[in-house]
Amino acid sequence: MTTVYPESTSIVTSAGGLMSLLDESEKELQIHALLKIYEFIDQLWPEISDDVTKIEVMYEDRSFPERELAALVVSRVYYYLGEYDEALQFALASGTKFLQDKNSSFKETLIFKCIDTFIQQSSERYSNYELEPMDERLSGVVEGIFQKCYANKEWRHVLGIAIEAHRLDLVEYILNTAKDDDLKPYVLELVLTVVLDIEFRNRLLRLLLSSFLVENEPDYFSVGKCVVHLNDASVAAKLLMKLSSQSDDKNLLTAYQLAFDLEDSAPQEFLNSVIDLLPAPVSSDHEGNSENVEVDESSPISRIHYILSGEQTVKYHREFLYSHNNTDMLILNKTKDSLESRNSIFHNAVTFANAFMNFGTSYDNFFRENLSWLSKANNWSKFTATAALGVIHRGYYNQAMNIVRPYLPEEDAPSSSVYSEGGAYYAMGLINANHGRGVTDYLREQLKRSEDETVQYGLILGLGLTGMASRDEGLFDAVKTVLFNDNAVAGSAAGISMGLIMLGTASSTAIDEMLQYAHETQHEKIIRGLGIGIALIVYGRQQEADSIIEQLNADSDPVLRYGGMFATALAYCGTGNSKIIRKLLHVSVSDVNDDVRRAAVCALGFICFKDSTVLISTVELLVDSYNPHVRYGSAIALGIACANSGSNAALELLGRLVEDATDFVRQGAMIAQAMILTQHNEHLNTKVSGIRKHFEQVIGEKHEDALAKLGATLAQGIIDAGGRNVTIALQTATGSLRLSTVVGLAVFLQYWYWFPLTHFMSLSFSPTALIGLNQNLDGPKFNFVSNAKPKLFAYPAKTVQPAAKAVQKVETAVLSTTVKAKARAKRAEREKHAKETEDDMKVDKKPDEREADSSAMDIDEEKPDDATKSESTRKEEPKREVLENFTRVVPAQLPYISFNANGRYYPVRKFTGGVLMLIDRESDKAPDLIELSRDAPTPQANAEPSEQEAAPPEDFEYPFDDDE
Repeated sequence: MTTVYPESTSIVTSAGGLMSLLDESEKELQIHALLKIYEFIDQLWPEISDDVTKIEVMYEDRSFPERELAALVVSRVYYYLGEYDEALQFALASGTKFLQDKNSSFKETLIFKCIDTFIQQSSERYSNYELEPMDERLSGVVEGIFQKCYANKEWRHVLGIAIEAHRLDLVEYILNTAKDDDLKPYVLELVLTVVLDIEFRNRLLRLLLSSFLVENEPDYFSVGKCVVHLNDASVAAKLLMKLSSQSDDKNLLTAYQLAFDLEDSAPQEFLNSVIDLLPAPVSSDHEGNSENVEVDESSPISRIHYILSGEQTVKYHREFLYSHNNTDMLILNKTKDSLESRNSIFHNAVTFANAFMNFGTSYDNFFRENLSWLSKANNWSKFTATAALGVIHRGYYNQAMNIVRPYLPEEDAPSSSVYSEGGAYYAMGLINANHGRGVTDYLREQLKRSEDETVQYGLILGLGLTGMASRDEGLFDAVKTVLFNDNAVAGSAAGISMGLIMLGTASSTAIDEMLQYAHETQHEKIIRGLGIGIALIVYGRQQEADSIIEQLNADSDPVLRYGGMFATALAYCGTGNSKIIRKLLHVSVSDVNDDVRRAAVCALGFICFKDSTVLISTVELLVDSYNPHVRYGSAIALGIACANSGSNAALELLGRLVEDATDFVRQGAMIAQAMILTQHNEHLNTKVSGIRKHFEQVIGEKHEDALAKLGATLAQGIIDAGGRNVTIALQTATGSLRLSTVVGLAVFLQYWYWFPLTHFMSLSFSPTALIGLNQNLDGPKFNFVSNAKPKLFAYPAKTVQPAAKAVQKVETAVLSTTVKAKARAKRAEREKHAKETEDDMKVDKKPDEREADSSAMDIDEEKPDDATKSESTRKEEPKREVLENFTRVVPAQLPYISFNANGRYYPVRKFTGGVLMLIDRESDKAPDLIELSRDAPTPQANAEPSEQEAAPPEDFEYPFDDDE
């Protein structure tokens, strides 16, 4: 029976009569009443809702001709009541009628409800196949929506639903059907940011990887992302071999670019695996036999080995940071003079600021020129000062031993200072962080011989840094042995180091051992170290880490709950997961321990850094919390999430915190301001000058709290880090998480308990250079354009040493009556002179005589004319700037960079910062290369490290006191 809905001829104001007709026995009267109710449902639903069960009974009566209409009416009533689950059930029971409903709001709401229910049920069935099949009516509605999207080529709508619903078959169908080159990168971005289920994410990545590789010209850089997240070194090695073996220059350059991208984003264990899978570099002997006769340094495979080892990137970063060093040493010296050097907090603060400002530049003259200041360092301050050399010489892999040798004891000789020795080993770790293949064995051997806890502390941190993400179980066991000695100092380092070695593995064996010992030991330092170590192990594991996170968060020990907050931050770093944000906010206002609450708010910065606006709106109320630990956490979260952004909204919130009544809140706010304003000048952000001046004022204020001065000094080091040539980058140029930065920031925040860990901040520094290389991995001279005013991205102006004020003679006091008398005399003299001039008008005078007669007032009136002339001749400010290779390009400048379309060199892919391979249009001509002042011959593959890479600093010893 087909029902015809009549046009309304009258207005119904009450549902009473219509509802009574539903009780009639004749079907025609019931249908008539039902039609009228449906027609005026928008007005009558409040009355009908009281007796809606009467209409439900009509739907359940299978003999009723208009069951679907009855279901639609019930659905509309439940919709208005806000009961969307019931509304959906009856809407589906109405067949296609609800899709024909004239109320667009009702229809759209239930369609969205359909999609949400489809996603929920599909994802549940993905992980549990024993569940009942999905309602065919629901899947039919969603399928109809998909068909419309297919017809309109709205592929992304369906992809978003399919990925959330864990429908791999739909994703595969669209990728195979749609002829849209932008879809695969879009899906890859969704997979890496939205999908939390590791197993499903890996299946999607496998699907994408196979889909990319069947193309005639694959997007090799997207393939690189896939293999890193899949941890599939074999595919990466095969791809590099395939590309490097082809004669086409573009393929070779693509291989090199892919190798650079892998080195930038992949963990050490992955890179080592790729290197081991690649063939050893070979060359042919004179008789044509291909043997390991002599390593061919110019072969593609040899160069790929060199790139993956990190040597190639670091080589050019060293050159850039050394040659473009713009450190303002006057700031550092003024800070040193303003702070009492015998106070260990202030001595450490200056040490850290110096290390950060000179990160990677190899410029250690501040220590050499301030030996008397340095000699006041005692105990752990001495340890920290020695370790600072590792930050300053970061990346000088082959010179690490030469740099720290003055602080190491001679063979079989006692150590002159265990603090200097321990700091030296820590420095070696900082120099070789995440690239420790050549130095890890040496440090491990020293650990076996050492019994002093201070030396062990430096060795263990050094091993954690050099073995970062290496998954070396032997190294893990060596560090674990020291942990079981139950020494508080060395044990705290062991917990962190074990986490660094097993970074991102989610190893249940390692976690169980560490958690068990955390419950057995009585040392709070060890428990905290183990908590941070466990957090490092679950880095990037998302849902796989949920069980251990819940276990830590439910622990009665607040120190382990503190570790649980960092485990949450690192496991879900960059995901922006709303569920996790809600959990952290709950802890931040409910936990009884201040440390846990502070860590929960800090964790928000890690979670939200890819969308800082979410973080800003989230902490807007927290910055006014009554709890100073929550306020400090808010500041740090803003610094992490908005690093380098220059966000005025974030700076506005921090502006309230730098005036806070609590010293450590002011400390955190200043550190966060520096993180946000790295690589910014007063033209890019007008607040820079005021904030820098505020740092100086806090340091110079005699009665300011020590913790606030520490924050201001650290802030000075961070904002000018790396000679003003580095930035804090939590993701790579290709969009992947930057492992070293995330880890560095997480461990840096433990400076709250132990100052030497402050040096971990250096792991987050990334040079901001455009480094263009040709197929020989040399840097050719070429120009590119920054389409912005030069002043926007210029270095901040350096401070100027104030000139000594000359002693001025004090003027003799003059009475007011004397002044008036002199004025009258001068006026009479001018009148007399004017009369004489008028009498002599007939006499011609020379120009210089007339000028000589001009009064001082006349001369003053001519000055504006000169100023106007100067203004007219002033050159108009340029709106663009031509730059050269190996030039500083800050993150905010990237959108303005363009390359000459007709120039000799152009990039193999879109420039997003870092190292860029260049295609040479005139490869038959000899290139004009940049001369490297820090250059060294390329070391042979698998050979011992060269000792010729960079001129070592002169051997010197700091005149530390021998007595500890």
